[in-house]
Amino acid sequence: MTPWFWGILAALSAGGFALAWWWCRRQVAQLERLLASGDERLERLQRAFERFAPPDVVERLTDGPGDIAPQRRHVTMLFADLRGFTALCDRLDPALTVTVLNDYFQAMNQAVVRHHGHINELVGDGLLALFGALEPNRWQCRDAALAALDMRAALARYNDTLRARGLPDLRFGIGIHSGEVVAGVIGTGGLSKFSVTGDPINVASRVEGLTRAFDVDLLITEAVRESLDAQFVMRAMPPARVKGKVEPIRTWWVEGLAVDRAAAPVNRASAP
Repeated sequence: MTPWFWGILAALSAGGFALAWWWCRRQVAQLERLLASGDERLERLQRAFERFAPPDVVERLTDGPGDIAPQRRHVTMLFADLRGFTALCDRLDPALTVTVLNDYFQAMNQAVVRHHGHINELVGDGLLALFGALEPNRWQCRDAALAALDMRAALARYNDTLRARGLPDLRFGIGIHSGEVVAGVIGTGGLSKFSVTGDPINVASRVEGLTRAFDVDLLITEAVRESLDAQFVMRAMPPARVKGKVEPIRTWWVEGLAVDRAAAPVNRASAP
């Protein structure tokens, strides 16, 4: 074969290699764009999902097999409910009502999260916070009590803001109880959530209701009081009957922390 033939063949080979290289680079670039877009969409979806479920649950569902096995856990439950907010709603503009409620929930959520809990439910102007539901927590009662005191302080600060805007103060009642419940993802294929179920939930709700009867803002049960130390100043309330319980239950009003004793952080390194 003549030299010019080999020259043409070499040129065609080089051109084919260049074309293949260009095509591969184009495919790789397109794949990188798709992956980046997918990661960004997944991140946005995860951030949106975290508005409706605890971040730890979202992480387990996205990183794990997509399911959380139900199990019995010792959990501390905190119910908080605003007093007289329904009547206030009737006097406020709907948009203002939602703004006031959302800002209140944000302040309460920050207090709960600071003390290793998470808000599990928002029902109207009430909330349910859980401590020890996702992971074992030997200090869950202490955490819940400190979170409630933090919520009290946060509400006082929020009321200062409301008064500056010419709006009335908000008042709440908090009930805390601790006991064994079943924790897991509960619901249907179309609508489900991580939650807990069991009699202690009902007791916590009833204790929150007792705050109205005793005209106090924070009550705990005997199960919670047994796990608290002397830094918490408490006052015993008269035994009271509640719906669903044959025997009266004993509760304590948590006045606050002893002035000469700070709520020092505990060492969690040795937690089970």
